[in-house]
Amino acid sequence: MAAVNLNNVRKTIEQRLITELKEPPIVSVVFHNMPFDMSTVESFVHCQTSFGVSNYLTMGGSQNSTNSITGLLILDIFTEEGVGLGENLVIGKRLRDLYNNITVSNVIFDSAVGPEVLTTTAEGKFQTQLRITFEIYEEL
Repeated sequence: MAAVNLNNVRKTIEQRLITELKEPPIVSVVFHNMPFDMSTVESFVHCQTSFGVSNYLTMGGSQNSTNSITGLLILDIFTEEGVGLGENLVIGKRLRDLYNNITVSNVIFDSAVGPEVLTTTAEGKFQTQLRITFEIYEEL
């Protein structure tokens, strides 16, 4: 098996999010590298996928070696400020259910942390954050 294509992993994670948030109640999705005018929507989710440490799990030379790649999915949930926490927590539950302790296309998601209320937020928006670590195994 060849090394894992990290773009395919990112696409798997992000497509799952896009598909879920297209269902009613619809919530806009924003990715880390795209421009976005937050004043045009009442609520949205900002998604950032990053990859971290890689570790060799077996030392089989060039054959039968296994590598572990860890990553972090950060989902920032923004809703209208001044109307309470309710809508934000409803979106947070949808996102937790989407990734919490499951395996999707060989991406193993851990338990979600949050939604945690953040004090630094975009003007006019209330923000919470979910953090979900994940792991992929590749055979080299």
